[in-house]
Amino acid sequence: MSSKPVVVKITKGSEKFEIVVDPNTAFEYRQNKIKDLDKVIIVDEIFTDFSKGQRASRDKLKKAFGTDNIREIEKEILLKGELPLTTEQRRRMIEEKRRQIINFIYKNYVDPKTGLPHPVTRIEKAMEMISVSIDPLKPAEEQVKIIVEKLRPYLALKTGSVTFSFRIPAKHAYQAIAVLKEFGELKEESWGTDGSFSGKIVMPIASQAAFLDRMASVTHGEAEVKLID
Repeated sequence: MSSKPVVVKITKGSEKFEIVVDPNTAFEYRQNKIKDLDKVIIVDEIFTDFSKGQRASRDKLKKAFGTDNIREIEKEILLKGELPLTTEQRRRMIEEKRRQIINFIYKNYVDPKTGLPHPVTRIEKAMEMISVSIDPLKPAEEQVKIIVEKLRPYLALKTGSVTFSFRIPAKHAYQAIAVLKEFGELKEESWGTDGSFSGKIVMPIASQAAFLDRMASVTHGEAEVKLID
């Protein structure tokens, strides 16, 4: 490991715990790009204060984490603790979060005039016109509301959910179920004596056009799908 080690910190109650890691592989571990802790952990110990060489006792670990398994505790600290980011890592994380936010808007908001999602390129251009600070560590969904309000002068946006009832012939049922679960939340599911599958599905308003296309494709147009709300 050629990078300068960094300390990841986490607070549990009144106690603080620290581990020493390689910043690059720790960043990749958090992104689920690598799974081998041996490539991340530099000092296989858990500290209460690394700078003073103070190691955490087994009793403190057990009380704070519910286990004294060092590897399990290292995983938790690595995933939930405060990981110092390099300038390049922070830039990459902000760009990734920006893409997630744009994708969330595309999947959950529509143009009120057409009832269809705005093209991704249109959302990207509107994002360039507003002043917004993207938090690389905060979930995209938590940041969208503020960003959407800033986008409204440049982009008409409407959100909400729709409900469809459906009845799928037996021969297409299992393929259709995979599509249903992909697009929304199933309600009132039931199987008919003829093997057909019926129920209701609730989904984001922006997903309805793509959903109808997919259902028509997998059932060869034989599914009965009706907008009810």
